[in-house]
Amino acid sequence: MNFPLYIAKRYIFSRSKNNAINIINRIASMGIIVGTMALFVVLSVFSGLKVFSLSFTNEIDPDLKITSTYGKSFLITPEQENQIKKIEGVVLYTKVIEERVLFVFKDKQQVTYLKGVDKNYPVVNDIKKRLFNGDWLKPDTYQVVIGYGISRDFSLGILDFENPLQVFAPKPGKGAIENPEEAFNKTDVLPVGTYSISEDLDSKFVFADLGLAQELLMYKHNQISGLEFDLKNNADENAIGVKLKTIFNNKITIKNRAQLNESLYKMLNTENIVVYLIFTLVIIVALFNLVGALIMMILEKKGNLKTLFNLGTEINSLRKIFLLQGTILSVFGGITGLVLGIILVLLQQHYELIMLTPTLAYPVVFTLENVVIVMGTIVSLGFMASLIASSRVSKKLLD
Repeated sequence: MNFPLYIAKRYIFSRSKNNAINIINRIASMGIIVGTMALFVVLSVFSGLKVFSLSFTNEIDPDLKITSTYGKSFLITPEQENQIKKIEGVVLYTKVIEERVLFVFKDKQQVTYLKGVDKNYPVVNDIKKRLFNGDWLKPDTYQVVIGYGISRDFSLGILDFENPLQVFAPKPGKGAIENPEEAFNKTDVLPVGTYSISEDLDSKFVFADLGLAQELLMYKHNQISGLEFDLKNNADENAIGVKLKTIFNNKITIKNRAQLNESLYKMLNTENIVVYLIFTLVIIVALFNLVGALIMMILEKKGNLKTLFNLGTEINSLRKIFLLQGTILSVFGGITGLVLGIILVLLQQHYELIMLTPTLAYPVVFTLENVVIVMGTIVSLGFMASLIASSRVSKKLLD
C-alpha cells in the first residue's frame, strides 16, 4: 500500500478535534467548487457568444476563398475548372467578382461593394436564410439583392420600377479624364430582395449577377476576382490549398473562414483568454484557503508526524502526505464544481433560463475542450498550492 496516500485519505475524511480547522477546510473546499463552477460557466458563455457572433459571418463567408495575388482579378480556363472539380473534398465552388462602385438613388449616393455571383453562390453560402424581404436574384438579369443597411440609408424598397437604383463603375484605363461622364459605366438595376446579417455586412454588399458585374467592369467572360468553395466536413484544407496553388501556378492567395474574419476571430479569442486569466486569478485567491488549511493541518498533526519520523519515515514521505491531501481535495472539488457547472449550462441550453431579449436566450455551448481546460487548471493550481504548503514539513519543524 502507498503509505503517504493512505494517511492523506485518512486526514481528508476524518474530522479534526479543532473546530477552526474543520471550518477552514470547508471554506477551502467551497472555494474550489465555486471557482471551478464559475470558470466553466464563463468559458461556456464565451464559447456560446463566439458561436453566436460567427453565425452571422458564416452564412456569407465560404469554407475557402481564393483571390489573385498579383491584382484584382484573374482568368480561369475550362481546363482549370475541370481540375478543380476533381479535387477530393470540394463539394461545390462559385465564381465571384467584388469591386467598389457608386450607387445612386434619387438624391442619395453611396460607395460600397458590388458583388457579382453565379447561380452556385446561394448553395455555397446559405445567404437565402438571411433574406429579410423579397427573393434572391435570378441569373442573367439586372436584378440585385441589397442589404438592410443600404435599404435604410437610401429609403429604398424592393421592386420599385419607377425609381431604379443606378450603378456607376469606373472604366479601366490610364491618363487624364477629359469628360467625367465618360469615365464611368452606368446601368440601372432593380432590387428584388433585402438581406439582414449584421450591422456591418448589411451595408457592405449589393449582390448582382456575375454577367452584369463583368459587363459593368468590362471584364472578360472568364475573368473573375475570386472563387469561393464549399468543402466536405472532414476535408483537408491544406491539401486542397496545395492542389489549388498547383492549378493556378502559385498566383493565388488562399484564405479559410478564420482568415477571412481575422480581426473578429482575434478579438473573440483575446476576450476568451482575458476572461480565463481573470477567473484563474480568482481561483488562485481561493486556493490560498487550501494552503492555509494544509498548514493548519500540519501544525495540528505535528505530534503524529514526529512519531512517524522517529519510526523511520523520511521527510519527503511526510511532505507527500499533505501534497496528496491537497491534490485530492482539488480533484474532488474540481469534479464537483464541473458537475454543477455542466448542469447549469445544460439547463440554460434546454430551458433558456436567462434571456438576452424576449426572443433570444443567453448563448452557451457545452464543449469537452472547456471541461479539459477547467479540470487541468484546477488540478495544476491545486498541486502547486499543495506543494507550497507541504514544503513547511521539515526536520526543524519536527524538532
